[in-house]
Order: sequence, then C-alpha cells, then structure tokens
Amino acid sequence: MASPSFQAPKGTRDILAPQSTRQRALIDLFADTVERASYGEVSTPIFEDIGVFLRLGESTDVVTKEMYDFEDKDGRHIALRPELTASVVRAYVQHRPALPWKVWYEGPQFRYEKPQAGRFRQFTQVGIEALGTSDPELDVEVIWLANQFYERLGLRQVSLLLNSLGDPTCRPAYLAALEAYFRDHVGDLSEQSVLTLDLNPLRVLDSKRPEDQAIIDGAPLMVDHLTPELAEHFGQVRAGLDQLGVSYHLSPRLVRGLDYYTLTTFEFAADALDSAQNAVGGGGRYDGLAESLGGPPTPGIGFALGVDRILLACDAEGVFDAPTIDPEVFVVDVSGAHVALELTADLRNHGIRTDRAWDNRSMKAQMKVSDRSNAAFAVIIGEDELAADSVTVRDLRGDTGQQLIPRSDLVAYLQNQLG
Repeated sequence: MASPSFQAPKGTRDILAPQSTRQRALIDLFADTVERASYGEVSTPIFEDIGVFLRLGESTDVVTKEMYDFEDKDGRHIALRPELTASVVRAYVQHRPALPWKVWYEGPQFRYEKPQAGRFRQFTQVGIEALGTSDPELDVEVIWLANQFYERLGLRQVSLLLNSLGDPTCRPAYLAALEAYFRDHVGDLSEQSVLTLDLNPLRVLDSKRPEDQAIIDGAPLMVDHLTPELAEHFGQVRAGLDQLGVSYHLSPRLVRGLDYYTLTTFEFAADALDSAQNAVGGGGRYDGLAESLGGPPTPGIGFALGVDRILLACDAEGVFDAPTIDPEVFVVDVSGAHVALELTADLRNHGIRTDRAWDNRSMKAQMKVSDRSNAAFAVIIGEDELAADSVTVRDLRGDTGQQLIPRSDLVAYLQNQLG
C-alpha cells in the first residue's frame, strides 16, 4: 500500500474514535466538576498578539524556544497560544467582568518542543482561573477541585507538590541570594544553566539536567525568605488542604516553568508514569499578571491539566475506559421499501443508539455487518414484516432468541430489554 501524500505534521496526530470519545468524556467530567463550584466556561482565540505571551517570562523556554509566532497579512506579530492563563487574563482586562471571576476552559495549545510520551506540539488542556481575591481559601478551593477531578477519573496514584514563591516584596532578596549561590558554583553548572543564570536565576531551579541537580539541591529556599504575612498565607493554604483531607508534599524548589507565578505554586505528578514524564498538571497564583497586561492590580490563581498525560495515567492505573459508541440496535432492512430510514430515526429520537447497513445489501451481508457492530439487538424488516406492520427482533447476545413485535410496540420493548 502506497504511503499517503500528506500526513499530520510532526508532533501532532489525528485523534479518532474511541480515543476522541474518551477525550470528550474527560472534558465533560471536568466541566461537571468545576461547574459545581460555579466556574463558567470561557473561550479565547487560539492566537493572540505576541505581547500577551511575552509576559510568561522572556527567560522561559516557552518564550525563547517554543512559541509558534508569525507576522500576519497586516504585519502584526502574532503567536499561537502556548498556554491559556495569559489569554484568560487578557480577556479579563479587556472585558472587566464582575469580581470574583471564576472560569474554566478547554482547548488546544501549541509549543514547538520535542515530542515525547503524552506531549505533542498541539496539545489539549483543561483548566480554571479565579481572579479578584487573595483569600488563601481560594487557593485551597482551586487545588481541591483539581484533586477532586483526578479522584472522579478513578486515579489514586497522583501526588500533589506544593510550594510558595513569595511576591515582589521578598523575592528580590531571595533572587540575590540565589544568584550569589549559583555564581559561587558556576563551574559546576551545565552550559545552558549558566546562560539561564544571566537571565533569571530562578529558572535554574527548573533545570532537569542531571549535572545541575547536586548544585540545585543545595540552593537557598524561597520559603526561608517569606515575609511573616506571606508565610501566614502559605500556612493557611496548608491548613485548608489538611482540613479537606488533601495530602501534599512540600517541594521547596518547585518553581514551575513560567515567570508570572507568585505565592502558592503547585504541581500534580502521576506516580504510575515514568518520573521524567509524569507531570499531569499544575498551577499557582499570578497576582501581578493582570497589571502587566494593562489592567488594574488583580490577584488571580488557576491551574492547567494536560489531557494527554492524564489519559496515559488512566491507562497505567486501568481506569476511565473510553465510553462505548457501539450501537445498541442494528436495523436490517430487506423490505425494498426503505423502512430503515424512518425506523432508525425513530429509535434514535427515543435515545436508543442505532445503526444500519447501506447499499441495499442482501440479508446475509447485512447480518454480517450487524454482528460486527457489537449491537445487542438486530431489528429485521422483510416483506412479511412490512405486510404485518411488524419487525423481527433478534437478540444478538443469544439470551432471548428472536420474536415478532408490532412496530408500535418496538420502542417500549427495546427500552425494557436495554434497561
């Protein structure tokens, strides 16, 4: 068989049923989880002015290496969104909805990075953002909702990593201490980390390169530089999680991959996956982001969860199978009167998943298709059934055989049999 002329670009893929059905079911479950907490859906453009995303941090890989950006036909510098928080905050600044503003989203993001297990150049995330209050109990609500979603999927091997990154009042002293420490050990850092150090010493903590780990392990900790007020905020977040029974691990070197994070920062890891590729979501506070995008000072917190990695974690734990889209009933029409067209529409209108054969095939050919469909029942219409205004219902599972049913009784009969 010859190779097709065109294929999906590297780092992307076509998602076919049943995986597409499973992904939609995951998104629907997420929506149900967060809408119980009064988060409303928001949808933003897939592309934005590149300036929206430069606020992610000009020293981050997302900005320096991974963004898909281009000049449009009017000469505007545009970028495909690499994440959704900045877009949502831009929407807040533009429209100024009443606060607190609690929203959820789902949709594709784009990053030019090396494809690997559960990571693609076009990928889908679900997430929430909550703007308008610094209350630490909102931090708890946001984290709890993510944890609740994982539990509803059936995942039991997901760990929560928790940290505080302080704010502009205390971070300068910490950054100075961090830079001084890394300068003292610059000869032991990787070449890439030395370059990162010149841009933002905090980003060095995000390095996963093996040669950097021993130095990173000895670096100063942000939690040791928190002001009493910020330490109290973090303490209240921890107390709230304890109150709700959400277990967590303190991770004092967790910085995430973007520069806008402040205060509470967290990440979820799927312990059933390989440790190098086990991040299934995370987030934190970004209390200065709205202001940097031209809005009033507005605190905010949120998270984004990667759908592909979550489904890999579900596979590893053997949970959240794809919902079936197999027909419950298969219509076999050899009457010559095209009854299948009307009958399938009627059954579908009554909530019964129904399919049929095409091209006026023989009874034998249609029954073969019926057997392959995994339907529970075949509804057969031949000339005799047509004359008697009836149908023959055959139990394809073999429990009740087959029987002649008046067409007027068919829906009630099938609903009773299908439960």
